[in-house]
Amino acid sequence: MKKMVKLMVLLLQAAWVLTVAADPLRVEGQPDDGGGADTLSHSLVLVQRLEAIFLQGNGSDVTLRVETPDADEVKLLAVHSLVLSLQSPVLEDMLRVRNGSTLTLRESPECAAVFEKFIRYLYCGDLSLRLEQAIPLHRLASKYQVSALRRGLTDYMKFNLARESPSGHVAGWYEYASEAGDTSLRDGCLQYLAWNLSSVLRSSEWTTVSSGLLMTLLRRSDLVVQSEMELFAGLEEWISHNSPDGLTAENALRAVRYAMMPPRELFRLQSRSAVLARYRESVRDLLYMSYQFHAASPVHMAKYFDVNCSLFVPRNYLAPLWGSSWVVGNPTRDDRSTSFQTQLGPSAHDASKRVTWNVLFSPRWLPLSMRPMFTDTGAMQPTRIEGGRPRIIVTPATSSADFAGVSFQKTVLVLAQRRGRLLVKHVYDFHQSTEENGDFLADADLHRRTSEYLVDGSLVLHVVVKPMYQSLVTGKN
Repeated sequence: MKKMVKLMVLLLQAAWVLTVAADPLRVEGQPDDGGGADTLSHSLVLVQRLEAIFLQGNGSDVTLRVETPDADEVKLLAVHSLVLSLQSPVLEDMLRVRNGSTLTLRESPECAAVFEKFIRYLYCGDLSLRLEQAIPLHRLASKYQVSALRRGLTDYMKFNLARESPSGHVAGWYEYASEAGDTSLRDGCLQYLAWNLSSVLRSSEWTTVSSGLLMTLLRRSDLVVQSEMELFAGLEEWISHNSPDGLTAENALRAVRYAMMPPRELFRLQSRSAVLARYRESVRDLLYMSYQFHAASPVHMAKYFDVNCSLFVPRNYLAPLWGSSWVVGNPTRDDRSTSFQTQLGPSAHDASKRVTWNVLFSPRWLPLSMRPMFTDTGAMQPTRIEGGRPRIIVTPATSSADFAGVSFQKTVLVLAQRRGRLLVKHVYDFHQSTEENGDFLADADLHRRTSEYLVDGSLVLHVVVKPMYQSLVTGKN
């Protein structure tokens, strides 16, 4: 009891120190002759005082003994039960039932190494950390139910997904988030890996990906890669490095979309890939169907084979035949347009056929329901108003009658610069029934030069067109 009273006295003294501190007095609000009140804020000095109380151990009433499982390391921290109880319901219960003035806590070596940082946060509400300390601190925040710190660390990790690290960290964070039940962090890591897989494949982190995460990625249609061949090369490297069991390797190889590779690449793959040669029997049927897909008319092939599967669904390929990059300088100024060509379909039967696409970007455009229709000549008639939101329109230059049996999934990748690295920040998918996406850049502030959506003042986009044969593919993969 005496120690508790002493602690309260110290806190009161801290509050008194604030009133006479040398720091300038901050007054919020203006004098109000009508009887209103101003606010005097010295919270920063109070936090500094509380930190000093922790560091010096003044008035502490309990000692935390932090041990590792093998008792290789022991840390002793003099703390104040009142402060810890206010911040953590778990510590409050443990302190209530403790015997004596020492509370023993057993932590992993990683958590023990950052435990003092964790306790300091309970006193002053901030901490400094490195990437490798994020997981143990998050684990401590979860264990002791310090929800504000847990949320803050989740946000920190999601913000630093693109940050450089010697061996990568996103895959490890994904595994931890799955284990800890942090769905926000797990989904953020998975989205980053999927949307930036082309760069991840070239990093040292790729071979550290677990088999479970590998399969989760391979099943996705929104992977952003140069081509399916680049994805196969990455998978071949992963298998060679990790030497998985036969079933894992076969399942991974069967998730490759071989039909999205031109026949010449398939022939080269079969003659040069040691991994494919080893597991050829497990994918023989997929290779056979892919060759047939390229040799015959897709509509004709559908009469004899049931091919409603992801094998025939393109991913978000960055190669020129599937779309084009577009840098829009000063995107708030006026409307811009560009054009590019793609192949009509992924089948070699349609490889020589090209589709020209017109893309129009407008920083302030009326919604589709409020726009005039196209003119007789097919020209787009944009209607711009102040306060309108950014819009992007992707339309074919030729009549849709030329695309019998083919539908087009249009995707716009928005790139951003994070810590000096260019990454995919957002992916917008267009519905077949409309030529625009109503949510496009809905949250972007393009007028602000420091907007995270701008790279050196420009909007960096990549438009991907994914042709799919309507008679072959049903539903969304």
